[in-house]
Amino acid sequence: MVDVGKWPIFTLLSPQEIASIRKACVFGTSANEAIYITHNDEVFVFGLNCSNCLGTGDNQSTIVPKKLEALCGKKISSLSYGSGPHVVLCTEDGEVYAWGHNGYSQLGNGTTNQGIIPVQVCTNLLTKKVVEVACGSHHSMALSFDGDLYAWGYNNCGQVGSGSTANQPSPRRVSNCLQGKMVVGIACGQTSSMAVINNGEVYGWGYNGNGQLGLGNNGNQLTPCRVAALHGVCILQIACGYAHTLALTDEGLLYAWGANTYGQLGSGNKSNQLSPVQIMMEKERVVEIAACHSAHTSAAKTQSGQVYMWGQCRGQSVILPHLTHFACTDDVFACFATPAVMWRLLSVEHEDFLTVAESLKKEFDSPETSDLKFRVDGKYIHVHKAVLKIRCEHFRTMFQSYWNEDMKEVIEIDQFSYPVYRAFLEYLYTDSVDLPPEDAIGLLDLATSYCENRLKKLCQHIIKRGISVENAFSLLSAAVRYDAE
Repeated sequence: MVDVGKWPIFTLLSPQEIASIRKACVFGTSANEAIYITHNDEVFVFGLNCSNCLGTGDNQSTIVPKKLEALCGKKISSLSYGSGPHVVLCTEDGEVYAWGHNGYSQLGNGTTNQGIIPVQVCTNLLTKKVVEVACGSHHSMALSFDGDLYAWGYNNCGQVGSGSTANQPSPRRVSNCLQGKMVVGIACGQTSSMAVINNGEVYGWGYNGNGQLGLGNNGNQLTPCRVAALHGVCILQIACGYAHTLALTDEGLLYAWGANTYGQLGSGNKSNQLSPVQIMMEKERVVEIAACHSAHTSAAKTQSGQVYMWGQCRGQSVILPHLTHFACTDDVFACFATPAVMWRLLSVEHEDFLTVAESLKKEFDSPETSDLKFRVDGKYIHVHKAVLKIRCEHFRTMFQSYWNEDMKEVIEIDQFSYPVYRAFLEYLYTDSVDLPPEDAIGLLDLATSYCENRLKKLCQHIIKRGISVENAFSLLSAAVRYDAE
């Protein structure tokens, strides 16, 4: 479960108020404003209230949460904020609400009057069920269930995609090259816009001075233009930073382009990229990417659950993806981004979705789903025969239909200790080893017996790293013996 307490502004709340939070978003130039939704579907705001972006009907700051009655019970599903600032959200019923700064009609109500309370965006959207919203600094976008994309607000660089640079006072469907195409994902930079189509194509428009549209040049685009360099790959997710863009393919590959002053592309240097470049993640499959237009920070999560960060991190420039100890990309922005805003509407509840790797790890030694038990030192270890056959050649051979072991429900192990054998089986599920150096010697023997070469190297690393005065002789002897082999 995500801990909202990692965002400094939430330290203003009592433990009871923290416990009531189901979803939340922190925004503002200094991460000093927040909106949250409780388990009872009530909506509260607190913070600085710059440009009335708390929506409370007045311009007063508050450290005491105030309820937004107009949104209570609305079941908010997507929320985004502009650094102008303004806020746009949509509900599960597909309604869109907006409030805050409106000098460029970014609230979509046809005026430039400040929005002091949440007001539904009606023009052109009343008959549409909106499923996702996105904001740039002073423009807004909404994606409908049937794949239509609408944009409005500031348009000095063409970020509304209308073909001109005239501001757009109310939602207008983005067509041109998107005509007849189904949009499935959207994202905004400060003054640029990106969209993903259901066939995996990516389109960009608006400001392109740093190459953030990925078109191979730095000229602004007044209408959507396809990112031709991504031809041949299928993009699933797009994310925009202040002036850079990340894209994730269906094969778990990561691409980046645009501004790179802080290393936010993760390419190993600080040179801007006008076209997408692949970012290497140690051959791990990426399942989620994260960026927001308020920061120069990037993050990604891999299939095994590892979270990486790069870019501007607490004033430092990190030019390559750096492995963190976090469990989710949200924590990267809480602890390292400047300002410490959220890159999405954060769900505090447990995620329903688990990756294949996370599911396997969860089911290791699970009596409910296992179909085989190992008995070692009188203790049972519950496993799944299919996993063992897939992950280990020794077990694939053992569980042949004509072998006795294939018919057994319990297999006795007497040549290895319980900690060692459990660590071995757990390695097959998680690809990692957590074992004291002394036990790693036994695991090294087991890995050698079962011809698991990668596990042998892991054990050798554990042994060498764990050498001390007390255990030096025994550990060094083992390490030298296997180095020789």
